[in-house]
Amino acid sequence: MKGRVIAVTGAAGVLGAALVRNLAADGAQIVGIDLAKGFAGDAPLALALPGVDLSDEAAINAAFAAIAQRFGKLDGLANIAGGFRWETLEGGAIETWDKLYTLNVRTAVLACKAGAPLLAKEGGAIVNVGANASFRADAGMGAYAASKSGVSRLTESLAAELKDKGVRVNAVMPSIIDTPANRADMPNAEFNRWVTPEALSDVIAFLLSDAARAITGVLLPVTGRV
Repeated sequence: MKGRVIAVTGAAGVLGAALVRNLAADGAQIVGIDLAKGFAGDAPLALALPGVDLSDEAAINAAFAAIAQRFGKLDGLANIAGGFRWETLEGGAIETWDKLYTLNVRTAVLACKAGAPLLAKEGGAIVNVGANASFRADAGMGAYAASKSGVSRLTESLAAELKDKGVRVNAVMPSIIDTPANRADMPNAEFNRWVTPEALSDVIAFLLSDAARAITGVLLPVTGRV
């Protein structure tokens, strides 16, 4: 990864921050993009782009224009930004479906659309974050699983679209990620069965690397012991 420029959306979140540390430790130059107004003081970012609404096309286009101006290239894109809500159809609101589509699908689509021309110059890679729940949704997971299914179809379609341009597109499909928010929501769960952010970031880093150069269009389950 030494010298490679990798853009990470949702870089201020738990998984995003773990991936930033992982990639930076391997020598990559990381561009952190997030709606948050700032990043942790020790975040090893070569370029910090806070306050970016990833659902806004003009804002995301401006972010990738800043990457092009600063580095002149892009070697990888990790779409970590997203959201979750458990809500039954009977007790829920249609707005939840719209919100999760925006958080999970629209943000990834816009980042891929803005980043693909830069990536094609370098033969780079995109890694999206889907969800294992999208393979078969349980009660209360309809809106979330539907939005993550959209990420899966985006990944497969874009992999076919970009393969002859040398750009690989894959997705990781995690089960439950061991985050403070998930621990608070499920205090009686066996946390040691979940996937840690560090373990998931290792898989994402692999898919961004040359070691995965023959892999594209894959939806890779990362489920720990769930």
